[in-house]
This record gives sequence, structure tokens and C-alpha cells, in this order.
Amino acid sequence: MTHLIVRNLADQLVDLVRDRILNGTIPPDQPIRQDTLAAELGISKIPLREALTRLEQEGLVRSQANRGYFVRALSAIEAEEVYALRVKLEPEMVALAAARATDAERQHAIAVHDELDKITDAHGEDVGRFNRAFHLALIQPSGQSITTHLLERLHVLGERYVRKHLEPLGRDQRANEEHQTILRHWLNRDGDAVSAAIQAHIQTTIDDLRRQFSADRDDA
Repeated sequence: MTHLIVRNLADQLVDLVRDRILNGTIPPDQPIRQDTLAAELGISKIPLREALTRLEQEGLVRSQANRGYFVRALSAIEAEEVYALRVKLEPEMVALAAARATDAERQHAIAVHDELDKITDAHGEDVGRFNRAFHLALIQPSGQSITTHLLERLHVLGERYVRKHLEPLGRDQRANEEHQTILRHWLNRDGDAVSAAIQAHIQTTIDDLRRQFSADRDDA
């Protein structure tokens, strides 16, 4: 049984359930077994329902009258919207963050990148979470709190698409190489270069996802 430490119960539940959704432990388009999940976490269903309501607001789950909550299925339309917004917002924020990052923030970005590199090579389950952490480490020093919050939401929504994108062989190595290039430009405080690298990285990902969704439709 997973035991909860005393913090903010609602926030912690949101984090726990979100992680299970993002790593695929709770599958899409099937009812979330609230009794089972609440028993496993050692809580009542009331705070769990509150957490699921918040995750519905984040766009990860949907509710149906008299049927409960379901994890939303991956969608080509949603992927297009998430990545289009990232292309518009992220390159400028990363360039600004590169110029403003402190030594501590630069060391943090290096550490997160190194961990992401290892997990990607090992095909670890946490690759999506560390991918999100790496990108946010390059964004947060921008000091633009509203845009950073929007990008955090987009990265949460996009995390399952990152996992899907890395399914074909060879994608993980290419992702590592792209991340290394992005980090190098960011550490060099080269705003134009890191902005272009991020934009290309995001665009390549959505192009790959389009082909994957198209193939999925053909198989169906």
C-alpha cells in the first residue's frame, strides 16, 4: 500500500494520480476504479474525487454522468494544439531564460539533462516526467510566471505524447542528441540558436506524431 505523508492531501493526491495517468498505469477510456484506488492509497473517496475533478480541469480526465471518471484517450487533434502552442511560446521563453539563468539554475538544468539522458538510454518509465522537467528547467529562469505556468500545463498534457513519440526504435537516441544541442546553446546564452533548436525539436516531434496517428488510423 502507498502511504501518504502529511502535506496538502489534495495536492499530493493530484500529483499521485496524475503520475499514474501519465505513465500509463491508469489506462485511457476505462472507468477509474475509485474504490480500489482509494483503498490502495489509504484514503476515502471524497478527497480522491476532488483530485479527479482537478485533473479534469487540467484536461487529463473526463467525467460522465453515472459512470464516473475516465482518462482521456490520446488524440491527434489535442497533440496538434499542444505542440502548436508550445511552438508559439516556448522558443522565446527558453531564449529569455538562457540570458537570465543563475549559476544554480544552470547547474540544475545540467543535472536534469544528465538524468534524462540516462533514463532515455535505459528506456525507463520516467522518461516523460524527466523530459518535462528538463524543458521546464530551461523555461523557469525566464521569470515570466504566467507564460511559464501555461507551458507547465502544456507539458503535462504533452507528456503522454512524448511517451508515444519515443515508441519507434531510434527516436530515443535522436531525442538525446537534440536535447544535448539545446542545452549547449542554452548554456552558451545563445538566444537565437537555442530558440531555433527548440522550435525544430518541437516541430520534429509533432511531424513524427502525425505519421504515427496516421499509421494508427490505417491499422484500425
